[in-house]
Amino acid sequence: MRLIIRDDAEASSAYVAQYVVDRIKAFNPSPQNPFVLGLPTGSSPLIVYRMLVEKYKAGHISFENVVTFNMDEYVGIPRDHPESYHSFMWKHFFSHVNIHPSNVHILNGNAPNLEAECIAYEEAIKAVGGIDLFLAGIGDDGHIAFNEPGSSLASRTRVKTLAYDTILANSRFFDNDVNKVPRMALTVGVQTVLEAREVVVIILGQRKSLALQRCIEQGVNHMWTLSSLQLHPHPMIVVDEDATAELQVKTVKYFKSIEKVALEQGFEQILPSKVRTGNAASVPQTRVDEVSSPTILAPQPTTSCLLRATPATEYPVRSVSPELVPDRMASRIPEPALNNRLTPNPDQQVLRPAGIAA
Repeated sequence: MRLIIRDDAEASSAYVAQYVVDRIKAFNPSPQNPFVLGLPTGSSPLIVYRMLVEKYKAGHISFENVVTFNMDEYVGIPRDHPESYHSFMWKHFFSHVNIHPSNVHILNGNAPNLEAECIAYEEAIKAVGGIDLFLAGIGDDGHIAFNEPGSSLASRTRVKTLAYDTILANSRFFDNDVNKVPRMALTVGVQTVLEAREVVVIILGQRKSLALQRCIEQGVNHMWTLSSLQLHPHPMIVVDEDATAELQVKTVKYFKSIEKVALEQGFEQILPSKVRTGNAASVPQTRVDEVSSPTILAPQPTTSCLLRATPATEYPVRSVSPELVPDRMASRIPEPALNNRLTPNPDQQVLRPAGIAA
């Protein structure tokens, strides 16, 4: 995992925006082989979107051959609601760049069958060959997309009930009225994110510092779904100084030293050659093993065998304990004469009359 630390939100966002631009240009997308980009909403990526728009208007990047998949959408509010994620994305990004509307994918929170909508979303991702880079933000409790604490690390796109802390945090977008915030959302799953070829997370501000600490300095925990990035081969987290408030000093120094050495050697994160690029002759398909379910399609996890629980098919049978047999110490001594003249066998013992001394 790479942890990139910058002084403030502007510098952190500038790093992420340039990284996205560099990845798209290195891919050299075409209509037949587009670059597939996963996108978040919320306050964290706002500066990144602004900078991407500026780079597009300056002629540094084109989004003509970019396909996008957004992470989530509220259930039950109209698409044209000012706080829907459809409105958010078009307001802050899509309407300012040359992306084709047909290349934009956002979950429909008003679909007549929400489970079918989630299944179709997973199929659409698979149809374009998987997501090349998933950009993400997190909540104060470390949730990625709307995968709230306790979410399965093998989860896929589904309907999700929002935690009260998330409702409270998002009320700032709804006139600070928690009663106006939707209680449910559609969201990509943790496993959906982990199957992207790269994951880049931007974390800003001290209020998210505890979540960062849980992800960097502790183990994988479904109560902090951001920590699942430890299972990904190419994750990167970009933060400002405020977000490192809960990290140990030696942790911050370690990651800064790693980046310094890498820059001195002219090294940047390089994907293995087997990962698809724009020059690949064919686009490998994301492998998804489907299993039957009475309600919703649930493909088996493919990112890590650590997430694949294998149920036991056979259980060991306990051996039968032998019957207890009376034992004499003399029988354990390999001396026949001693065995005969010490304590007699129980069946040969004769009860002595009471009162007779030994």
